[in-house]
Amino acid sequence: MEIYVGSLPYTVTEDDLKEAFTEFGEVASVRLVSDKFSGKSKGFGFVDMPTNEEADAAIAALNESSFKGRDIKVNPAKPKEERPQRRARS
Repeated sequence: MEIYVGSLPYTVTEDDLKEAFTEFGEVASVRLVSDKFSGKSKGFGFVDMPTNEEADAAIAALNESSFKGRDIKVNPAKPKEERPQRRARS
């Protein structure tokens, strides 16, 4: 199950997230989202856990909990929606 993790401190690393979620089971991957121009974290990311039961336990335990000084949001990720193509400026 892919899990959305939001309201993260900008200093959090993928290793920090993996460590937090590993307490609840196997973590297949972690991806922090960063600004494509500056490279700085956007304050959210995704964790993929192969077992739904372990993912549900992580969500229940970590949602609205304090993580490195901020209350984080943790819930199942929503499917990525198709966005309309932007028109090139003339």
